[in-house]
Amino acid sequence: AAGLWTVFTLGGVGSKASAQLEQCSPLASQSLLLLLVLANLTDAADTPNPYRQAIMSFKNTQDNTAFSSSNPHAFQINFNSLYTALCEQQKSDQATLLLYMLLHQNSNVRTYVLARTDIENLV
Repeated sequence: AAGLWTVFTLGGVGSKASAQLEQCSPLASQSLLLLLVLANLTDAADTPNPYRQAIMSFKNTQDNTAFSSSNPHAFQINFNSLYTALCEQQKSDQATLLLYMLLHQNSNVRTYVLARTDIENLV
């Protein structure tokens, strides 16, 4: 199992930062891993993955537009808090993967990040 984990972490790249993150907040680290696994499950033949649908469609709490009634998985989150948390955790492979997924699959997050003037904190 340890050898398999080494393969997944690309030979230990990022393992030190991940270990530090897990020590300071093991529940947050495990929750993030669970979210990533659930969001990347394949779609069933008759229904799309509800976790992926939620990731693709959530909006900013400061956005006043109404929710689409066709999406039952829609919710709102404070993008400023999300951005701050992602900036603080960029040494973690899991947080980087979440950022990648959000930038590619959620146009609301992508628009928000591109509009920020302090994007160098994220990069």
